[in-house]
Amino acid sequence: MGSNQTRHRRKAALLCFLMCASMVGLMGRLAYLMLCRSAHYSQMAEDLHERERTIKAARGNILDANGTVIATNRTVCTISVIYNQVKDREKVIETLCRELGMEEEGVRKKVEKRSAREIIRTNVDKGTGDRIRDFHLAGVKVDEDYKRYYPFDSLASKVLGFTGGDNQGIIGLEVVYEPYLKGVNGMILTTTDAAGVEIENAFEDRAEPIAGNDLHISLDVNIQQYAEQAAYEALEKKGAKRVSVIIMNPQNGGIMAMVNVPEFNLNDPFTLNVEAPAGISAKEKQERLNQMWRNPSINDTYEPGSTSKIITAAAGLEAGVVSLEDTFSCPGFRIVEDRKIRCHKVGGHGGETFLQGVMNSCNPVFIDVGQRLGVDNYCRYFEQFGMKEKTGIDLPGEAGTIMHKKENMGLVELATVSFGQSFQITPIQLITTASSVINGGRRVTPHFGVKVVGGGGTTVHRFTYPVKEGVLSEKTSAAMRYALEQVVAQGGGKKAALEGYRIGGKTATSEKLPRSLKKYISSFIGFAPADDPQVIALITIDEPQGVYYGGTIAAPVIADIFQNILPYLGIGPGQLKNTPDYE
Repeated sequence: MGSNQTRHRRKAALLCFLMCASMVGLMGRLAYLMLCRSAHYSQMAEDLHERERTIKAARGNILDANGTVIATNRTVCTISVIYNQVKDREKVIETLCRELGMEEEGVRKKVEKRSAREIIRTNVDKGTGDRIRDFHLAGVKVDEDYKRYYPFDSLASKVLGFTGGDNQGIIGLEVVYEPYLKGVNGMILTTTDAAGVEIENAFEDRAEPIAGNDLHISLDVNIQQYAEQAAYEALEKKGAKRVSVIIMNPQNGGIMAMVNVPEFNLNDPFTLNVEAPAGISAKEKQERLNQMWRNPSINDTYEPGSTSKIITAAAGLEAGVVSLEDTFSCPGFRIVEDRKIRCHKVGGHGGETFLQGVMNSCNPVFIDVGQRLGVDNYCRYFEQFGMKEKTGIDLPGEAGTIMHKKENMGLVELATVSFGQSFQITPIQLITTASSVINGGRRVTPHFGVKVVGGGGTTVHRFTYPVKEGVLSEKTSAAMRYALEQVVAQGGGKKAALEGYRIGGKTATSEKLPRSLKKYISSFIGFAPADDPQVIALITIDEPQGVYYGGTIAAPVIADIFQNILPYLGIGPGQLKNTPDYE
């Protein structure tokens, strides 16, 4: 009996000890939380009773060379509901369905969802948002937001690019200059009670948004419109797959226009610009959208054909292996190793000078110049002219040149490269290289960005671009300007001539791969004034139907564009020179 009492007393004592120890531990923990962690839990409690809403910052505008706004913002609204604040759910559902034109099932699901904030719809036009706000529906929030807006719809669509639902750049200049264009979002912080209902007249913390900076670019809306109109006419007249036009200042690389028709509507960029087959899958549609957004002037390569004879001629003159007066004979072909390579003139051009060979775009003449240069020299000039490097244009996704490795080039490869076959470049690469050939030998960087302007009109940043001097001599450049002027005056580029103007240029008709398909790209590169180039333009017509020769269908388009833009640029008529000015 005594033993049992002793055990009970021990158990009671142990239990008492454990309770005391627990109390001491609990008091210690409480003291720790109150003294050491009070700030942390106070912040948690404050966060529990605070609701944060973002105030979107306005994205910076994009302006053309004349200060015309070509990308801006429109005020839109985001409609949302806060579950704990809604007093009449049926009225909220009925009103939102009616005003937003939405199905009841979707709206009801969101209004009845127990969440801190449920977004009903974004990008609601401001008029609709204002009407919903005027109903004063408890729990319904109407926050103003910004949506990108392009006043000219499809103008330069593949250059400007567009933004996504979060107003962030996706393609084109919008994504390249994102750091300058995007602003800093603001914030509204409101206080709620334990049920999550905002407390009236409670302190509201507000951080104002900071708008993005404006981007000024070299593109000129007027020149772009002239070029687009001409490109669309060529597209329809020739039933072509697409037409691209680049217009640039060869002295500094500033791009005045870049057209890639068919363009697409920047204000509706997820709608295809051509009718899609019925029953197309989401994956197929996305692939078509990706192609629609693609900029062939910089993203795609092609065999340039005879326009690249400008490079062979410049290299030959610079190396001293040929002069404009050297004589050649064209029987209509050249035999290179085991290959018979034909001239476009089946019967041949007969005896001709190198200048006449340039004017006639004679393949055998350029094969001979290439053979005189040799593989090592040709590859050296190809690199010296910058042909193997990307141009560095301020647009995303520039493709690189596809060229033979020097060790894999034989006489046949050298021959075909000499007149523009068996290698591929982008249109922007061709016009940039041609610019260095005619501007005195300076490799400029093609670009759109000019400067960034902040609030109050203050210039925040002015862009500068690399220039590579000494690509070739001024003497060679002058000789090339003269030769290319004769191409337009009395050679294969005569359809690009404009009365009273000195224009130089080169035509091309290149066969697409595989050659068995008999599909072509017709092109022409032209510049003015020929003695002091201030503008250079390149047109490529992809898969024209019927007549496909560059001199016949591409050169007149550039003539039409020049007829409009040369007076606009202040470039007046000049006296054509029939004697060389390079000696």
